[in-house]
Amino acid sequence: MGTSIAEILEPEETSLEAFSGKIVAVDAYNTLYQFLSIIRQPDGTPLKDSLGRTTSHLSGLIYRTTNLMEKGIKLVFVFDCKPSKLKAEVIKVRSERREVARRKWEEAEVPEEALKYAKASAKVDAAIVEESKTLLTYMGIPHVQALSEGEAQAAYIVIKGDAELVSSQDYDSLLFGAPLVIRNLSAPRKKARIEVLNLKQFEEKQGISREELVDLAILVGTDFNEGIKGIGAKTALKLIKKYHSIEKLIAESKIDKAAGIENYELVRDIFLHPAVTESYEIKWGAPDPVKVKEFLCVEHDFAEERVSKALERISMPKVKQGSIGQWL
Repeated sequence: MGTSIAEILEPEETSLEAFSGKIVAVDAYNTLYQFLSIIRQPDGTPLKDSLGRTTSHLSGLIYRTTNLMEKGIKLVFVFDCKPSKLKAEVIKVRSERREVARRKWEEAEVPEEALKYAKASAKVDAAIVEESKTLLTYMGIPHVQALSEGEAQAAYIVIKGDAELVSSQDYDSLLFGAPLVIRNLSAPRKKARIEVLNLKQFEEKQGISREELVDLAILVGTDFNEGIKGIGAKTALKLIKKYHSIEKLIAESKIDKAAGIENYELVRDIFLHPAVTESYEIKWGAPDPVKVKEFLCVEHDFAEERVSKALERISMPKVKQGSIGQWL
């Protein structure tokens, strides 16, 4: 997912306490996919209710999200809308990979292999999105519908000053201009460390601009273009630092325009001038225990005692103003 530029980034490890009192714009699809992938039985089967409906995403929202809320973190979930036509091939490839993974999961005889392929078969569909929005509303958590890419809208919300960080596993948020990006915010604490990526610090250290970072990512490959075979993030960084743009690279005959970057101008425009909406409202409300329990416990067979404990934790969040000044 996204662009593969991890090897040139230097994330800083941090803790949940650093974000207490902060507003975080969450890449909803990314987070739901994470829940659906990780929250499973040992044999790979996702959590389900008595009617056979998947509930892993709801479990993640009520239990892991309330853990964040208990720390005083204010969340805004941002949902994708219609993807760019340039993303059609990537979506097709991902769908095919999920289907292959699903078949291998069914055929797997070793539990570890079954779990691996089950995770790779996870899919966020329309029903999962609507159920998630319903639960978020009952929990008092606002959500925003993007015009296109959720990461672009989340970055815009931060740029406008209506949130302070973007939470996503992908690096595209940096390309869309998010100043600060948190990774692994909703991941199990024992298995992943919380990291912060700082766009400004990266630009200053490497001596490149966001526009140049976008060109770098295009060379490597994004969700909207294949990239040039054989060029990784480190090589792309060297090229961009020397030539500063794809146009100059082409003019100097250092790369071939048709080699996976033929649409680079369109891709660049998607990242630098993404389709976003200014018509959004971010307003938190008090959780509605009755509706939450009716939705989770009555409709989807969640244990009422456990849901009640989760709701109790967020009734009095531990708000201790965290400091993110070190990244600003």
